[in-house]
Amino acid sequence: MKRILSVVLAGALIFALASCGGSKDNAAGGSTAGKQLVIEIGPNPETIDPALNSTVDGGNYILFAFEGLLSIDEHNKVQPGSAESWSVSDDGLVWTFTLRDGLKWSDGSAMTAEDFVYSWQRVADPNTAAPYGETVLGMVAGYKEAIGNPDADGNLTTEPDMSKLGVKALDAKTLQVTLAYPCPYFDKLAAFATLSPVNKATIDANGDAWATEAASYICNGPFYISEWVPSSYILFTKNPNYWNADAIKLGSIKALLMEDPNAAYSAYQTGEALLIKDVPTEEIASLDGNAEFYISPTLGTYYLSVNTQRDAFKDPRVRQALSLAIDRKYVADAIMGGVYTAAGNLLGTGVADWDGSEFKDNANGGKPYIDVENHAANVARAKELMAEAGYPNGEGYPIITYSTNDAGFHKAVAEYLQQAWKELGITLNVEVVEWSSFTPLRRAGEYDAARNGWLFDYNDPTNMLDLFYSTNGNNDGKYNNPEYDALLDAARNTLDPQARFAILHQAEDLIMADAGMIPVAWYNDFYLMSNKVTGWWHSPYGYWYVQYADIAE
Repeated sequence: MKRILSVVLAGALIFALASCGGSKDNAAGGSTAGKQLVIEIGPNPETIDPALNSTVDGGNYILFAFEGLLSIDEHNKVQPGSAESWSVSDDGLVWTFTLRDGLKWSDGSAMTAEDFVYSWQRVADPNTAAPYGETVLGMVAGYKEAIGNPDADGNLTTEPDMSKLGVKALDAKTLQVTLAYPCPYFDKLAAFATLSPVNKATIDANGDAWATEAASYICNGPFYISEWVPSSYILFTKNPNYWNADAIKLGSIKALLMEDPNAAYSAYQTGEALLIKDVPTEEIASLDGNAEFYISPTLGTYYLSVNTQRDAFKDPRVRQALSLAIDRKYVADAIMGGVYTAAGNLLGTGVADWDGSEFKDNANGGKPYIDVENHAANVARAKELMAEAGYPNGEGYPIITYSTNDAGFHKAVAEYLQQAWKELGITLNVEVVEWSSFTPLRRAGEYDAARNGWLFDYNDPTNMLDLFYSTNGNNDGKYNNPEYDALLDAARNTLDPQARFAILHQAEDLIMADAGMIPVAWYNDFYLMSNKVTGWWHSPYGYWYVQYADIAE
């Protein structure tokens, strides 16, 4: 599918200091009274449009402001959200959601099942260019016909027609979704931020700019945005029109927007912030044993994207050589301070196989694809591969650039890659890009090699494997292998769980052999959270759920 890049850069936004849907008095009773929780989970977000966001920090902000049909609790179980109940037909193809009575938008207007129809059609519409469109709605009946029936090369053969998407409102409270094939994790998708409802009236009136000003950022969740000062903070204020507002204990959440981990750490030390995500790496050793320092397991992988459309990376032997030259144990243990785990596979710890065992333990005959314990042998093989590709000792290989944002370990990893790839005779330049510009740069393919990473949105291997499907909106490396696509297509149409997961193992076998990306480490989140904060939890998908938190006096 041809996708039109339609991304609003946070750095260019000017936000009115006003509330969602009108004056502060109308939306929040004229006050942000109550306890305020100050947090830091990232710098300026690329976007907080649910359809366009593909980052963890943006997703976390969307969780504060929106609620989908379903939600996720502290045990990672699906529970009711805007829908009070749901049912699934015996064949797994028809999902019916019943909305709660009296749902309202943050501006006080009524919310109905038609709002979900509009919002999901907007995500599917190729003109929206939603990075997750195919991932979250590709299993819905009529999806390909709705988006314009793409051919094998991704070109649309007909005009998009969203009326063909199998999503309809039976009445004001009932949403019916018909799938093309059973999707056992569709309830988790119904809780995912991308499928949050958005307000058609404000988008019609403001276009893409609806998500760039507080006044037009109409939402339906526990909080709304009352103020946004780029590079300073976003203020989320309790939404009195939220159906469960009585359970919200905080008056507001103030999210500090910081690029510098040292500034975040200073804010924590002074008591200005009670949660910071970006802990300076040099402070990790000193925080060992600190009850407020957390290392929480997450489902995800820190990997490198190489732009397979560029000549320097078209040969899979070169990509394999670049991968093998990396000492993952050194990166994880020394550069990353031991808080991440060296990754010999793409899919890491916690990702479940069909029988509940770990997917990685059953991959590649039970052995990692890359032996992280034998770096010397890996480098020797990398040099052989470069010679086989026609670049002995790097001769004739072009100078390449590695793009990264400057947070956490990223710059240090970039500097290490300069040394590691120099062993192959490769000259690597490093380009540091501001966060709000970095993800659109990757998505547009305007780079040679780049830092990347993925935290799962639901515990199924396809959530990561689908990233490298040729037409996926998050396929930053532009990897395109018809055999790989065919495996994922086959998995989608395989009902037997054991057979389905066997196909998914074949897909990982193929992309690791092809070096369609370069896995480096498996994620854990490390952060500081004050013991004054209660009632919060951290999910293995990388989100901090503080919507229902409280602050001890």
